[in-house]
Amino acid sequence: MTLEQLDKKYGLQTYNRNYTNFVKGEGSILFAENGDEYIDFASGIAVNSVGHNNPVLVSALQEQVAKIIHISNLQIIEPQAKLAEQICTLANYDGAIFFANSGAEANEGAIKIARKYGETKFDKKRYKVITLEHSFHGRTITTVKATGQESFHTPNFSPYPDGFSYVSNLDAVYESIDDETVAVMIELVQGEGGVQPFEKEKIQKLANFLKEKDVLLIVDEVQTGIYRTGKILASNVYEIEPDIITMAKGLGGGVPIGAVMTKHKDVLVAGDHGSTFGGNYLSTRAGLAVLEVLSEMDKSGKLIETLAYFTVKLKEVGDKYSNLFTEEVGLGLMRGLRAKNNEIMKAVLSNCMEKRLIVLPAGKNTVRFLPSLTITADEIDEGFKRFEEAISSI
Repeated sequence: MTLEQLDKKYGLQTYNRNYTNFVKGEGSILFAENGDEYIDFASGIAVNSVGHNNPVLVSALQEQVAKIIHISNLQIIEPQAKLAEQICTLANYDGAIFFANSGAEANEGAIKIARKYGETKFDKKRYKVITLEHSFHGRTITTVKATGQESFHTPNFSPYPDGFSYVSNLDAVYESIDDETVAVMIELVQGEGGVQPFEKEKIQKLANFLKEKDVLLIVDEVQTGIYRTGKILASNVYEIEPDIITMAKGLGGGVPIGAVMTKHKDVLVAGDHGSTFGGNYLSTRAGLAVLEVLSEMDKSGKLIETLAYFTVKLKEVGDKYSNLFTEEVGLGLMRGLRAKNNEIMKAVLSNCMEKRLIVLPAGKNTVRFLPSLTITADEIDEGFKRFEEAISSI
C-alpha cells in the first residue's frame, strides 16, 4: 500500500491533503522523499517559528527527552514555571499562565476564566462573549461557536453553547454590549479571516472603553503571538494590556503547546481547570528554547531586519502582478496578498506547490505567507523567485 492509500484507508478524511511526503527539514527548506527541495513559506501554519531542525531547539529537546518527558501537573514542573516567568517578563505583563496543548484549548481556558469572572464578580451574572465576523478561535464545540463565521456553525454539530454573538466591525462592539456581556474576544490580525490587521487607534479606544465598563478584553494571539508580528505579542505592538491573552502555534516551535495568560490571577482556583499533558516537561522546555532564539533575534535587531526584507520582497511582487492582486495585507511575518478572485487564489496555491513553494490560503481570497521567523535572506529570495515562476503564467 502507498502512503496515500494508507491514509485514505485508516485516517479520518478531515483534510484535503497534498500527498508530498516530507522526510527532513533544514531552516526554511523541506526535503521530499524523492529528494526535491521545497521552500517553506508556511512553517506548519505559523508553528515552526524557529525553522526546521533548529539546533537550539533540537538540543533542548534531546536533553529533555533523556531526562523526563512527562509527569502530572500534581507535581511542580521546573521548565513550566520558568516558561511562565519568561513570557510574562518579555511581554511586560503582570499576569499568570495556564498551559494547555493547543490554541483551541487556550481559548477554551480564556472563556472559562471570563465566565467565572462574570459569575463571581457581579451581583447579576454576566456570561455573554462578543466576537467579530470573520474571526477564528478553534475547532472545539465552544470555540467553533465563538468563531464568527457562519460556515462553521453547521447543524451537524449542534446544539452549540449559547452566549456568543458576532459583530461586523469594531465600531459595532460598543452598541452590542449589554448588562450580561462579560467579554469581547478579538484577534488583532485576523488570520483565517484574510490576514487583516485592525487599526491601532481603534483597538486602543476599544480597550479603554471596555476597561471603563468592566468588560474583559480577550485577545486571541494564537497566530499573532511569539514575535510573529515583530514583538513577543501583537498586544505589545498595539500598546494595550488585555485582561486575557491566548497563545499557541509558534510557542513550541513544533511541539504542541497552548497558553492562556491573565491579569485576573485569583479567578480560577484548584479544581476549576486542568490538563493531563498541558505544560509538561517536553513542551515547556521547547517553549524556553524557542524564546531563547527569538528574544535574542529581537534584541540584536535581526528579527526586524528579516521582517523588513520580507515586506520589501512581498511589495515588489504584489506591485508587479497588480493584474492578479489588489493589495498586500498583514503585519510582521503574518502576511498576505489579496487575489482579485477565488479562482486566481486557487491557481496560485496549486502553481506554487508545482514550483516547490509552500504557501497557504486564507479568507477573502488571500494567499497567506507565514514563514519561520529565522528564515534567511537567501531563502526569502529563492521563495519569491519560485513564487514569480508560479504566478507568471496565470
